[in-house]
Amino acid sequence: MKHIFNKGSNPEKPTLLMLHGTGGNELDLLPLAGRIDGEASVLSVRGNILENGMPRFFRRLAEGIFDEEDLIFRTKELNEFLDEAAQKYDFNRDNIIAIGYSNGANIAASLLFHYQHALKGAILHHPMVPRRGIDLPDLSGKSVFIAAGTNDPICSPHESNELKSLLEEANVDVELHWENRGHQLTIEEVEAAGKWYKELLSKTE
Repeated sequence: MKHIFNKGSNPEKPTLLMLHGTGGNELDLLPLAGRIDGEASVLSVRGNILENGMPRFFRRLAEGIFDEEDLIFRTKELNEFLDEAAQKYDFNRDNIIAIGYSNGANIAASLLFHYQHALKGAILHHPMVPRRGIDLPDLSGKSVFIAAGTNDPICSPHESNELKSLLEEANVDVELHWENRGHQLTIEEVEAAGKWYKELLSKTE
């Protein structure tokens, strides 16, 4: 998968896995990584799917309707890429925190839904429920921050609450942060995510 890896100054910190929204690329969220943790290593990945020339992480049948078969395949592909990247770049495979926006948040949530050990945690900006009607693995010890908009036309508040409930049922510690906005990524939610991240690290040190 096309990607950028920037080695951090502190190998004890998590590796931040940056996952862009539809039409983005591996450069988009690099400034976000710096805001969250300037010392951490950063692995920023470009989705392998093109929709009308716009990179994505998996196909969809229509807005809000995922191609489930492709989602499962692409989630497996990303998980295997993380295995390879950890060996290639010599970072701790068990200490990855994903930071995703929109489509990138959806593939990050899908990693949690399908693979018990894929991620240590995640910051999900405007995610949807990746799949319904499946049993999630036991995700005890994992933490997730969800940023949602009360007026998000793509991802309804009901969807955000459902995702929180599903993750909590799998024993994830979830914080759901609301902004009175739509689907855009706001500086306020990034700052809230940064605060959550610092508290998470202070708990694990």
